[in-house]
Amino acid sequence: MTAPRRRRGVTIVDVATRAGVSKSVVSLVLRNTGYVSAEKRAAVEWAAQELGYRPNAAARALVESRSRTVGVILHDMRNPWFVPAVEGLNAGLIAGGMQMLMGDFRLDGRSGGSLLSKLLEMNVEGLVLVGTMPDSPVLVAALEQVPTVVLGAPAGPGPSATVVTNDDVAGAVSVVDHLVGLGHRAITHVSAASTAVGAARRRGYEQAMRAAGLADRMRWIDGDLTEEAGYQAGMELLAGTDRPTAVFAVNDMAALGVMSAAEEQGLSVPGDLSVAGYDNTPLARMRRISLTSVDNASHAAGRRAAEVLLAQLTPGAPRPADELLPPTLAIGCSTAPPGRQTRPDCTP
Repeated sequence: MTAPRRRRGVTIVDVATRAGVSKSVVSLVLRNTGYVSAEKRAAVEWAAQELGYRPNAAARALVESRSRTVGVILHDMRNPWFVPAVEGLNAGLIAGGMQMLMGDFRLDGRSGGSLLSKLLEMNVEGLVLVGTMPDSPVLVAALEQVPTVVLGAPAGPGPSATVVTNDDVAGAVSVVDHLVGLGHRAITHVSAASTAVGAARRRGYEQAMRAAGLADRMRWIDGDLTEEAGYQAGMELLAGTDRPTAVFAVNDMAALGVMSAAEEQGLSVPGDLSVAGYDNTPLARMRRISLTSVDNASHAAGRRAAEVLLAQLTPGAPRPADELLPPTLAIGCSTAPPGRQTRPDCTP
């Protein structure tokens, strides 16, 4: 039995024949370059749609010597902050005529670590690294090949990468100032100082506590950026009698872990314990949770990262300066004065 013949794809020649124009006219219309009369343009667009023509991206890349693609590598796609950040990044790239090829650094490491080399083999025009990447000589080498922007981390793997991120120190200061303003003095920080983001947020915590005259009340438990780390820290903090009245967690996931621990200990939030996080993720904004959290404008940061990268794709363009975006505090119902079940201004 002979194998069925593979159907030939629709080509630019087919579109030209159906539209009654030359192949060069079709090319001009599809690339949106040069002058083509409205009548011929309409004929080409109709023929392409009628035939179901799909441009050959590889062929176009050869002709234009451009792939019009950007490699996007996430540190860990389980982080909910990445969702709006990548949405903003994608919107900015599309507006600039580019598209994303995306992968997860954590998963790539488990499968042998070939993601970055594959992206470079596909001639991506730039890279966006989302989140704090572990030290990697492969990443450092890649920075010398294509323009690179780091999104959502205080520093990149090398000096040639441009950083677009939130001012983590200022954001942490705003949380502590809010809790102090409510009357809290025993404020513990659930930290992740082994990460660059966590280290910056702990510096902000320490700075604000000293400024409030609470240097002797500083206390932190170090962990990581996960819900489990927050839960374990919460169980340790809340099991004894000398428990804090407020906890500032390094991110929303850790804050949710602290809230789970408080519930298991029979404590109410915010009546027995005020809890604040960082990132203002969709989870934090759920009415049932209404977590006080720092909004680091992740969608806007993603959009700005796209603009910064696109600016570098012009030949001879200088490396843009790093950008620290100002955060704002989104106050939810998870924080209140000590011993109070809610705040008068709280509307979940």
